[in-house]
Amino acid sequence: SNGINAEYGDSGNFAWASEGTTRKTRIMDVVYNASNNELVRTKTLVKNCIIQIDATPFRQWYEAHYGVTAGRKKRVEEKPEEEVKKSNHVQRKIDGRKADSKIGQLLDDQFNTGRLYACVASRPGQSGRCDGYILEGKELEFYLKKIRMKKSK
Repeated sequence: SNGINAEYGDSGNFAWASEGTTRKTRIMDVVYNASNNELVRTKTLVKNCIIQIDATPFRQWYEAHYGVTAGRKKRVEEKPEEEVKKSNHVQRKIDGRKADSKIGQLLDDQFNTGRLYACVASRPGQSGRCDGYILEGKELEFYLKKIRMKKSK
């Protein structure tokens, strides 16, 4: 097989298209492969397979960019931290961006789990590096359904 076994902690560069950013992050798991179930079982990374990646770098970027937390379900016991007093100018800029942020409930739920679903766009080369993009919107819905169906079998 042309795939490479996903080592826990292998990294890749993943694009978050709707936000126009790319971050390097760790690959956590291989969850779906349309062509071959065996490759999921052996955690083989191949082009177009669906994986879970560590959401942390994206969450950090998101929070810095929008001044809001991704994964909004807060634990009750946490006291809200003192709002960092931002200059009016910076706050206006962030408020302006907030309006553009259409993170969507499905993606927000992913942030709550600390993992994001992504699609492998290029087959990993010998370097073990893998590139792909975060699943969003209709595509995310589509694969979540498939993954759920497989789990319930």
